[in-house]
Amino acid sequence: MRELNRDAVKRLSFKVWTYKMGEQVSLMIYLGDRLGLYEALAGSGAMESKEVADKGELNERFVREWLLGQAAAGLIDRHGDGRFELTDVQAAVLVDEDHSLDFAAGAFLGGIDRAVLDKIEQSFRTGIGVTYEEQGPSAAAGLARMIAPWSRLALIPVVLPAMSGVLPKLETGASVVDVGCGGGIVLTTLAEAFPNSRFVGYDPSPAAIDLARQRADEIGLGNIDWVVAGGEDLPASNDVDLIITFDCMHDMPFPGRTAAAIRQAIADDGTWLLKDIRSTGDFVSDRRNPLLAMFYGFSITSCLQSSLSDPDGDGLGTLGLHASAARTLTEAAGFSRFVTHDLDDPANLYYEIQV
Repeated sequence: MRELNRDAVKRLSFKVWTYKMGEQVSLMIYLGDRLGLYEALAGSGAMESKEVADKGELNERFVREWLLGQAAAGLIDRHGDGRFELTDVQAAVLVDEDHSLDFAAGAFLGGIDRAVLDKIEQSFRTGIGVTYEEQGPSAAAGLARMIAPWSRLALIPVVLPAMSGVLPKLETGASVVDVGCGGGIVLTTLAEAFPNSRFVGYDPSPAAIDLARQRADEIGLGNIDWVVAGGEDLPASNDVDLIITFDCMHDMPFPGRTAAAIRQAIADDGTWLLKDIRSTGDFVSDRRNPLLAMFYGFSITSCLQSSLSDPDGDGLGTLGLHASAARTLTEAAGFSRFVTHDLDDPANLYYEIQV
């Protein structure tokens, strides 16, 4: 087999992911048109997110995430003082249906199940999001397929060796819990590679757990169990060697509760491996990420939805658990060691957390 040109592969991979960003931005254009957000901005000059939300009688937090995503996509302007503006040129393409030959917003039809989209639209009005389970079984299946190549090719050879003392424990026989396991890709990959260890996956979505069970059964794994429950339901056993939370803490309405439960479940010499989206918490800095608009789209359609599915939820959203926020979260739960690993993953950072 010929050796691949890695630069060429990376260029093509990036191009494909830009099309995925296009899918997310397309949905945001549809929502902006359907909810009257572009119309609210048109001809009004620079506006704060609350002004835009009030004008459309919508929830400010969802509107703010949408505005940031639109600014990241270059479809509206964001001023240095944090206000947003739709220029006349942008209005000609996104608002002026009656007079502009260049009007294009009407061409965007959503692209996801209409019933789910109706719930997402309603979240803008109520401020209450859609749970992961309510997003439908395709959400779990799609996420599982998205992370499968990474799980197979990077988790064991790249990520785990970066964690102090984790690999020897797994090889000898460790207790491992995956919180927010979704369709079970990560946990089945580990269970197959480390037959001496015991694995348990937690997820509040029955559809996701069903998918995970099916995958484990197809492989024939006998060292893995599944629990339909959230991370806050972990038993306070103080004996788990490795706890994994991959791309899920920012989805939780109350991530602090899960962090506290992890502290009670983990062994004194155990490791919490937290993977989350690469961000800084500063829009100007994050703007250098060419896929930033896609992440805001994911937030509106899934992550922020889930994290605001309880009316008192924290509402972190896709980009809300940056390194500083993650450190604060883990310290509040009683952890003292926090190490950030940058493992050349363009989308994520990895945090090694210990008592």
